[in-house]
Amino acid sequence: MAQEITQILDDWKNGDESAVDRLFPFVYDELKKRAKAYLQNERNNHTLQPTALVNEAYLRLVDVNNIDWQNRVHFFAVASNIMRRILVEHARALNAQKRGGNHAKIPLDDIQISIKKNANELLNIDEALKKLSEIDERKSLVVEMKFFGGMNQKEIASYLDVAPRTIQRDWKFAKLWLYRELTKETI
Repeated sequence: MAQEITQILDDWKNGDESAVDRLFPFVYDELKKRAKAYLQNERNNHTLQPTALVNEAYLRLVDVNNIDWQNRVHFFAVASNIMRRILVEHARALNAQKRGGNHAKIPLDDIQISIKKNANELLNIDEALKKLSEIDERKSLVVEMKFFGGMNQKEIASYLDVAPRTIQRDWKFAKLWLYRELTKETI
């Protein structure tokens, strides 16, 4: 299946417009599995459905025209980044609604999202990841791919062209750095 996905991505890269339609059945289940894994770590009242997150991410992926797709791992790494952006955008929108006193749910297609409680947390994580990226971009990418994209150590190592052990060390460092960054007291 990995070779088929890579071939379809090559076809897409080379201008075959039907490749996008052929790709969806191959990647949908995997994207949904990764979205479920991410959302499973969220609080119980989080109503963002994995299906909505996947559909929105896929729509954004197919709208990108100038990516030099390398293989399926590259595709899922880009998908991780897009899922992160979607979640952060919704958290920002929720915070904007809070400032206006409106606590309504945010629609995403025909699914309703309610991320009131942890919107600030997600925005804080996003800001911390931006800071980490300035210090060590690879460690920031490891967090993004693992946390937002549900990629495993081997997939991340393949995409970043490093040993899986390096990814394990990067993940440990990044978790500790993020914990320190997110828990330091503000003056």
